[in-house]
Amino acid sequence: MYKPKKNDTILFGCSGFFGPIILDHYPNIVAAGRTPPPKFIKNKFVKIKDIKNINKIRNFNYKNVIFLIGNSHHSDLNSNNLEKALSYNFYPFKNCIEFFIKKKVKRVIIFSGALIYGKKNLKLPVNENQKIDGFQNNYLFSKYLSEQIAEFYRKKINIINVRLSNIYGPTFLKRPDLIQEILNQIIIQNKKQIFIKSFKPKRDFIYATDAAHAVVKLLKTNYSGNINLGSGKMNSIKKVCDIITKYTGVKIKSKNKKVGGQMKFVFNNNRLKQITNWKPKYSLERGIKLTIDKMLETKNEN
Repeated sequence: MYKPKKNDTILFGCSGFFGPIILDHYPNIVAAGRTPPPKFIKNKFVKIKDIKNINKIRNFNYKNVIFLIGNSHHSDLNSNNLEKALSYNFYPFKNCIEFFIKKKVKRVIIFSGALIYGKKNLKLPVNENQKIDGFQNNYLFSKYLSEQIAEFYRKKINIINVRLSNIYGPTFLKRPDLIQEILNQIIIQNKKQIFIKSFKPKRDFIYATDAAHAVVKLLKTNYSGNINLGSGKMNSIKKVCDIITKYTGVKIKSKNKKVGGQMKFVFNNNRLKQITNWKPKYSLERGIKLTIDKMLETKNEN
């Protein structure tokens, strides 16, 4: 397994969901942000009061940047005006990229998502050459603009835009993702019966630990461009719910309502595998079981 050298990689956005999972597996990566990572994370932490003033960081000599600022709150951003989505997802990266170039950072990893491919003329499995649709809502438009800024600056710096599929894993943060929403209701709220909109959609679910290893492997490459990151397998929401019921005993029922997004979606991971020789280790069932076990363990400790 590739391990970054001490203090050669810094991760911005260390207090959210995915950041702490990467940091927990790679203690040499430096954490950075306004809010420190969870207490179980022992990585070095650099406090940044305001990302607009990133140029005030002294002795910034990192070779790699993992930029995780602004990667959630889809529904909240879509229910507000566009400016809020831009301030959350677009401006932070735009404000930082020239600073990274000035400091001679070798590569930057940013994150987009599967929904940017839209629903029209979708060919499964989805590869990076398919057309995208960044005009569906505020959240996706802000991500689309970040992708365009990355394209503009690629002549000066290697930027890898990771288009991430449905990621899941242990967290007590409120998130819009299906597995997290269900487990939040079961483990935190102690609900004995759960209702979701529909069992019908089929998605590409990837366990966060698998995703973390893929991202860090990309640090070892000289690739610059878009990259798909998913499990490469399509599973139904019904299967997800059956697995959760199996390990929690809680019944999950469908309201049989219409849902947004693609009804069927799965990534083609060939480009990622060719570049990094990465492949997912965790099956859907094992990943969900580990997520449940870790959340129950953490809850019982507190």
